Amino acid sequence: MKKTYTVKRLGGETGDGKNETDSPLPAVSWAGAEVLADFSFPWTDAKAPETVFRALWDEQYFYFRYEVLDLDVVLGEGIDSMEKVMGSDRVEIFFTTSDDLKLYYGLEMDPRGEVLAYETRYHRQFNWDWTCPGLQVWPSLQLTGYELEGRIPLQTFRDLGCWFEKGGQAYLKAGLFRAEFGQVEDAGAVDEDWISWINPGGDVPDFHVPAAFGELQFVED
Repeated sequence: MKKTYTVKRLGGETGDGKNETDSPLPAVSWAGAEVLADFSFPWTDAKAPETVFRALWDEQYFYFRYEVLDLDVVLGEGIDSMEKVMGSDRVEIFFTTSDDLKLYYGLEMDPRGEVLAYETRYHRQFNWDWTCPGLQVWPSLQLTGYELEGRIPLQTFRDLGCWFEKGGQAYLKAGLFRAEFGQVEDAGAVDEDWISWINPGGDVPDFHVPAAFGELQFVED
């Protein structure tokens, strides 16, 4: 049975979200969202640092928020978003058109708000030119880690074929992930590890498999 997360309907006002410092939702709204903290290291025998995910929705948008505990935030360098994000700590959301991942989409977002977006097909057939229509993110880098809020128009999911309804219940087939990097002392290198909502199994770290996806279920109250 697939893991599920309940996305509650938003009540109250939203912010304007006109720039990268203005979150679209006030703190009181996020307090009403379901808290998802069920993240783990699938391929490392250790307790994962805290990762919290929350999501809400209204008639226009899917809102999401990651809260990440990280005392050693790594920020990659590079000439473009791909190089910066791939070298950084980051949070990720994947969503798909089908359980077999014939077509799915990835959003990888670092603590600065740099975004690596792509369209892809199983297994790892990437279209790096894709961008997520209407995606906005608001990052917040802190002493104990970082937070990242974002929103995506519901119409984007509909246009991509990722919006599902069954018995009056709307849902997304989605994966929630985190890349956890750390500086290796005296080595000048970065240790890379991987955190997931769902343990997809396998001997080699890989989120790009059907077993890594659950459901985000949209409810009215």
